[in-house]
Amino acid sequence: MASRSSVPPASGRAPPSADDPVEEAKARWEAETLTPALAKGPERKEKFRTLGGIPIDRIYTPRSPRSGFDRIGYPGQYPFTRGIHPTMYRGRVWSMRMFSGFGSPEDTNRRFRYLLKHGESGLSIAFDDPTLYGIDADDPEALGEVGKCGVNVSSLDDMTRLLAGIPLDEVTTSMTINAPANILWGMYLLAGDASGVPSSKLGGTTQNDILKEYIAQKEFLYPPRPALRLVIDTIEYGTKHTPRWNPVSISGYHIREAGSTAAQELAFTLANGRTYVAESKARGLDVDDFAPRLSFFFNSHNDFFEEIAKFRAARRIWARVMRDEFGAKRERSMWLRFHTQTAGCSCTAQQPELNVVRTTVQALAGVLGGTQSLHTNSYDEALQLPSEDAVRIALRTQQILAHETGVADAVDPFGGSYYVEWLTDALEEEAQRYFDRIDALGGVVAGIERGFFQREIQEASFRYQRAVESGEEKIVGVNAYTVDAPIKVPRLRISEEARRLQSRRLRVLRARRDAKRHAVALDRLRTVASTEEKNTMPAVLDALRAKATLGEIVHAFQDVFGRYRERSTY
Repeated sequence: MASRSSVPPASGRAPPSADDPVEEAKARWEAETLTPALAKGPERKEKFRTLGGIPIDRIYTPRSPRSGFDRIGYPGQYPFTRGIHPTMYRGRVWSMRMFSGFGSPEDTNRRFRYLLKHGESGLSIAFDDPTLYGIDADDPEALGEVGKCGVNVSSLDDMTRLLAGIPLDEVTTSMTINAPANILWGMYLLAGDASGVPSSKLGGTTQNDILKEYIAQKEFLYPPRPALRLVIDTIEYGTKHTPRWNPVSISGYHIREAGSTAAQELAFTLANGRTYVAESKARGLDVDDFAPRLSFFFNSHNDFFEEIAKFRAARRIWARVMRDEFGAKRERSMWLRFHTQTAGCSCTAQQPELNVVRTTVQALAGVLGGTQSLHTNSYDEALQLPSEDAVRIALRTQQILAHETGVADAVDPFGGSYYVEWLTDALEEEAQRYFDRIDALGGVVAGIERGFFQREIQEASFRYQRAVESGEEKIVGVNAYTVDAPIKVPRLRISEEARRLQSRRLRVLRARRDAKRHAVALDRLRTVASTEEKNTMPAVLDALRAKATLGEIVHAFQDVFGRYRERSTY
């Protein structure tokens, strides 16, 4: 991937002159007010920095931000620092999309109906580990994991059960699935067709961000380059057939959960986005045909202002990359539309009720940063899959923010804050430095193969953990303000019944399907996969129609691509 020029000088202004009235006023304040105050009582003896390690000055003035108003601008106008829509939440509040899934498809279908009844405006499917790893429920490797941390979907029939009675033409659905995303997406499309909603009218998102799997989450099935090819297949197929579907949600969330800083999350996520755009253009797609349907997924962590600045910087960087690097002409192609989830890694098992407060602050940062949709973690997530009561409180948290606080009334209310604008600039510049390092390595895939991203995240995670253990970084209830009291949380237990039920269903499916049609479909899939000039999605859909299971389709791809073993970075 070609390297770009560095971020232009943020303001283009010369350093303030000696007779600058702002600087003169600051000097007087320091001499007449600050110095006497410090003499009476010094500041706290700690390092003032963001959670990501950016040093924080005592005060910020109109001279602190390095970018002029032309790089801040107005909402709905390039570079979209202040939001992609002119009216933002004054027109419509963010989508309240709670991440949900456990047990059998019927169990999760009931949870979906419960959330829709209580005001959720979009579905978000959490799949269990066997599904995420492309393993059928009756596979020995799935033992003990079926339905435990998400819903199990092993076949097209399971997807149909999961979505039964859901108005798919009215509700958009997000699916957090990556390595086998093309297969699960195919199931969703076919289930929609069976319910009378054609693919062209289905709205939603598949996460489908395989690059961040190698960087952070580690749920990969194939080597990076053929896996990237499958992602581009979905982008190409979606561009032609599913105009309301986002084929990729480029995800920084898991990068942050793995221990990265905010700046690393920002830089690595957008670097992955650049890779998907470059590969799609290399496939022959016009950027303005597919870019409007790319979306993003970010974490909102504890550092309130750093998170707001991160979201604002992300929009500005992406707009510039799409216009100047990839030649996008349509404004929608330059939009960075994103979903936010509060930081799961910040939830504590100790004093779990305090997670309600953490989640509220993190959700508020996401809203003030201009998110398009939001998931708020439940207070009991450090202990178990969320109970219904905990999920309802998490959803009500969003509803209180939307309807009782006034935060949705003004667009980008922190716009113009000297500190927030300075921090937005600082994060943008840090992201640019990472872009240059990644380009020097030969791009994201080369960086993955050389362990660059993994080492950067490991080092950041180690620094943070060391600060927590030393007490330098305080976590209330964990290393500060602790209590010796039993944890009282209603328990949600998932039995092994989901595995037994799903295994029985698979036995019945295999016994009743047309064996010849099934074999022919999988053979065709292997042939298409071995021919790089062809898109694999039609063959995936044919295999699903022939009742091939998730695991069988994954194995067919692995027959061609092989498996992947990550190199050690220690």
